[in-house]
Amino acid sequence: MDKTLLILILALLLITNLIAYILMAYDKSCAKKGKRRIPEKTLFAATGCFGGLGGVLGMFLCRHKTKHWYFRLFFPLMLLAQIALLFLGWRLLT
Repeated sequence: MDKTLLILILALLLITNLIAYILMAYDKSCAKKGKRRIPEKTLFAATGCFGGLGGVLGMFLCRHKTKHWYFRLFFPLMLLAQIALLFLGWRLLT
């Protein structure tokens, strides 16, 4: 695999995971302060766009959305699917 492509992929993964984490942390902060919240579909979209690690870390480190079964189930499943897709892509490109 080309080194430049690998760096680009890693940078995009870092950015998407950072965005997912920040959205989870910001929504938790808004929940505590009684401010307007981020829609759940936005949190799912950020996590689904290869932000699985950031979404899962945000959920557990910020203790946010852990009482909702669909977050506890689907966030880790999305992370596992993303890891599998990245591994498959890596295998196909090398």
